[in-house]
Amino acid sequence: MHSVAILVLDEVVPFDMAAPQQTFAWTHMPDGRPAYRVRLCAETPEVRADGGFTLRIDRGLEALAEADTIIVPGCSPEAPPPSARVLEALRQAAEAGTRIASVCVGAFVLAEAGLLDGLRATTHWVAAGELARRFPRVEVAPDVLYVDNGQILTSAGAAAALDLCLHMIRRDLGSAVAANIARMSVMPLEREGGQAQFIVHEHPPVPRGSALEPLLEWIEDNLAHEVTLSALAERAGMSERTFSRRFREQTGTTPLQWLLRARVRRAQYLLENTDHSVERIARQAGFGSPTAFRERFRKVVGTTPYAYRTAFHGKTKGTANGTANRKPNAPAARSRAAGALPGS
Repeated sequence: MHSVAILVLDEVVPFDMAAPQQTFAWTHMPDGRPAYRVRLCAETPEVRADGGFTLRIDRGLEALAEADTIIVPGCSPEAPPPSARVLEALRQAAEAGTRIASVCVGAFVLAEAGLLDGLRATTHWVAAGELARRFPRVEVAPDVLYVDNGQILTSAGAAAALDLCLHMIRRDLGSAVAANIARMSVMPLEREGGQAQFIVHEHPPVPRGSALEPLLEWIEDNLAHEVTLSALAERAGMSERTFSRRFREQTGTTPLQWLLRARVRRAQYLLENTDHSVERIARQAGFGSPTAFRERFRKVVGTTPYAYRTAFHGKTKGTANGTANRKPNAPAARSRAAGALPGS
C-alpha cells in the first residue's frame, strides 16, 4: 500500500493539512481496498495550528523516511522557520527518491530545503512574488493550480490542494479511481483555467497627489468609449512621447496596458454582477469586438468569460437599478481570502 506522510509544522493551516489527508484516505481501489495509508508526522508530539488549537501527532520525522509520498502543508505568517532537522529530513527523503509535494505556501519549506532549485514551482498567487524574491533559483509560475516536476510537486492556495491530490491519484491509479474520488469531493477532475482567474488584477500603485490621478479616474469613467494615446496626452497637456514616459515612470506600465487591464477588470465586475451577454459586456468594457474581448480576457485571467461567470457570478441587490454602471472595486473580496506568507 502506498504510504503518504503529511508533515505538520507549527502554525499549520488546518485546511492545507486536512485536504490531502481526507482525499488520500477516501481513495479506494476498484475492489474496495484502501489505496493509501495516510499518517501525520511532526518534529514534536504537539503542534500549534493556525486558528488557536493544538494538535497531538503520534509520529515523528522518522515517518518521512518510510513514506512513498510526503505532503508539506502551508503555515500561517506567525510560523517559525523550519528547523534544520526538518529540512535535512526532507533532503534525505528527496535523495531517496520519495515523491514530495507542497500545498500553498508549503512551497517555501521545499525551497528552504533546496528542493525547488532549478525547478518550476507555484504557490498561492499572493505569495508568488515573495517566493521568487527569496529564492531566485526557483522558476515561480504564479498562474497555475499545480506544477508536477515528477518527483517534486507544488500546488497553489487551499483548494488547489485537491487539484494536486487528484492529479497524483490519477498518476498513481488511473483516471477511473481519480474520477471517483473527485465525485466524492464534489469537484471536477480537472478545473478549467489556473490561478489567474482568482487573482485580483489591481492597477500598479500611483503616488498620492500624482498629476495622473485625475486622468486615471477619467479613464475609468470612459472605458466604454474609444481612448487613444493622443487623446490622453492632450488631456494631460503633454506631447505623446513625454506623456508615455511620465506615465511609465509613475505607474510602471504603459498607457495601453493600463487601459486594457482596466477594461478587463470592468468586464470581470460585469460578469460577476450582471446577466448581460458577452457581446454587451465587450461593448461596455470598451473592447472593439467580442472576439477581441475573449482573447484579451483569456490572456489576462486565464479562462473564458463564460467559465469565469460560471465560477463567480452572484446575483446582488441593485443590479437592475444600475449598480453595474458603478466603477468596479470587485473582485477585491477575493484578495481577503488570500493565503499567508510563512515566517522568514
